Amino acid sequence: MSSPTSLLIRRARIILPNGESLLGDVLTRDRTIVQVAPEISAATPITEIDAQGLTLLPGVIDPQVHFREPGLEHKEDLFTASCACAKGGVTSFLEMPNTRPTTTTQQALDDKLQRASQKCLVNYGFFIGATAENLPDLVMAKPTCGIKIFMGSMHGQLLVDQDAALEAIFSKGERLIAVHAEDQARINERRKDFAGIHDPAVHSQIQDNQAALLATQQALRLSKKYQRRLHILHMSTAEEADLLRQDKPGWVTAEVTPQHLLLNTSAYAKIGTLAQMNPPLRSPHDNEVLWQALRDGVIDFIATDHAPHTLEEKAQEYPNTPSGMPGVETSLPLMLTAAMQGKCTVAQVTHWMSQAVAQGYGIPNKGAIAPGYDADLVLVDLNTYRPVLREELLTKCRWSPFEGWNLTGWPVITIVGGQIVYEKGKVHTHVRGQALTFTH
Repeated sequence: MSSPTSLLIRRARIILPNGESLLGDVLTRDRTIVQVAPEISAATPITEIDAQGLTLLPGVIDPQVHFREPGLEHKEDLFTASCACAKGGVTSFLEMPNTRPTTTTQQALDDKLQRASQKCLVNYGFFIGATAENLPDLVMAKPTCGIKIFMGSMHGQLLVDQDAALEAIFSKGERLIAVHAEDQARINERRKDFAGIHDPAVHSQIQDNQAALLATQQALRLSKKYQRRLHILHMSTAEEADLLRQDKPGWVTAEVTPQHLLLNTSAYAKIGTLAQMNPPLRSPHDNEVLWQALRDGVIDFIATDHAPHTLEEKAQEYPNTPSGMPGVETSLPLMLTAAMQGKCTVAQVTHWMSQAVAQGYGIPNKGAIAPGYDADLVLVDLNTYRPVLREELLTKCRWSPFEGWNLTGWPVITIVGGQIVYEKGKVHTHVRGQALTFTH
């Protein structure tokens, strides 16, 4: 591992924590930002980056990924995934527990942290997964960003769809609970109704808007009953957005994925099972309502739900195909391209993908460009458009639902802990991130 260094980034358009931009310089020392100013003079020899024409953002914190290690490394592993993160400007991630074995004990959490310390080029944190039987682990395991509950779209021990088990989890402890909100009973009934249909577009009808709304309503009810910190993962429907617009306590947050903003059910006709995910893609109306909820602050931040599967797995006949799609390499360019199209501002993207995530999960010193904050940064080019090309992807699955989309805002340089981890197409694989800490 290389020793910590000082970096001086010159002549960048810097997005400041208040949303304003400054044309100027940023100085980092060791792992920390020490100065942000219109011009900084460096007295000692220092690594300089000429960022003229580029925009400097805080590194993306992706709060929902599935990196498949241990047990499913043929799809992805912590090394390949963190290389993809570096290329996409993602400097920190929070990873989900549905690996093999599942992350439901302190021992399994410790194993992931040890693997990540050896393999991850970016910073990392891990969820502890809820089962109907592991309440002591959910209360005591550390360090973890929160408890993940699969209320639906899961099988085996990670499916927690019984009222008594959900009540027990919400009533004990104070840790953040993040829910995959789909009603399993409704999904089971609708699977019977659509049995024998092999068109993947039926996926959005089986796991319909009502299945999502029912589970979100239940999670919100339990959260209010116990005043429990709740985060709603990958919200996908207009109905859920409208519910939160009317009734969202201060301790509740929600996220949305780029695919639920930018893709809809029309994608099945174009890319088939590559469009299959949980919760499913919805209608253009849902897209619009989710965008408005995000702009209005009803939805708090962006996550990718990066969930890779091999092309061979995706080539099976529905419903034997797995749900999920990769996303860490494309999320920032997708959102910045949307900003260039007038759907939002660059400052809003920065807030949704960095600052708000750090606030929501209590990650100190992350998500902003200011003295004292960690030097996790990304320089992007908002003047050049390039297509998403399969052969350029670093995720092990080597495909994207956005293949062929012409995007701007691609990262040019990504910095983790004051070290350049990605630079103009090259990943510096010797760099290592650190375990994230959580204040609540």
